[in-house]
Amino acid sequence: VQLQASGGGLVQAGGSLRLSCAASGDTFSGYDVGWFRQAPGKEREFVVPIRLGLYNTNIADYADSVKGRFTPIRDNARNTVHLQMNSLKPEDTAIYYCAARSSRLTLPRGPDAYAYWGQGTQVTVSS
Repeated sequence: VQLQASGGGLVQAGGSLRLSCAASGDTFSGYDVGWFRQAPGKEREFVVPIRLGLYNTNIADYADSVKGRFTPIRDNARNTVHLQMNSLKPEDTAIYYCAARSSRLTLPRGPDAYAYWGQGTQVTVSS
């Protein structure tokens, strides 16, 4: 599966952005999809991994820093997973990546568990 991330940009603190991760070469069914981010000088960290279940049921695991502000949205018709980001803060500034892997028993947080990666998209939040 190939992934294409998009939707980043510059936004003021308190604003919103919607990132998109579009898949080609396969459907997202049977995959876990993870959103990660990496700020300058920091390690890549998980934002929200998502298990895309049957009948549009999803399981998501949120980083504490984004709970209540970020929401994954599934778009089956476009084979896309969005990340709706609200109430953005300057500390959310980073390059955001989407990644995928074939679903297994657990839903991992670590980026090493994900085999397929899209290119990053820059999100900059000004204060």
